[in-house]
Amino acid sequence: MPGSPENIPLGECTLSQSRDQLSLPSRTESTVFSLAHSESAWTKENPPREDKWEIFWFPIHLMSTGGSFLACGIIISGLYFAGHCRKVTNILGPALLSIGMMVFVVGVVLIPITKENRKLNMKKPLNYYRPPMFNL
Repeated sequence: MPGSPENIPLGECTLSQSRDQLSLPSRTESTVFSLAHSESAWTKENPPREDKWEIFWFPIHLMSTGGSFLACGIIISGLYFAGHCRKVTNILGPALLSIGMMVFVVGVVLIPITKENRKLNMKKPLNYYRPPMFNL
């Protein structure tokens, strides 16, 4: 089999032939060139709508992580009040409750902030330019 590592003929190819075998087949125009000259990139067509998951993925992750910590804190605090493992649950229960509540609330608060920022970005024109201000 010619493609297996045992049967590779070493030294039988010239340098230019080995470069031709290693290089990818070239195309007439590059991807960047074709994307820059496509009609849809420069016309005023509506861009594809983003999915809600793409917009709100960070708050969703924060709420799910905070909810998980909160649930673990509730379970461990319940174990403390039930009398199981008082040394471990005395520290972990309140810590997980507070961390879970903080992270969950931050995720809930980020949802309206993300909506407001999205509305502000939609109102800005695409050619909006604001010169930098330097206070010297």
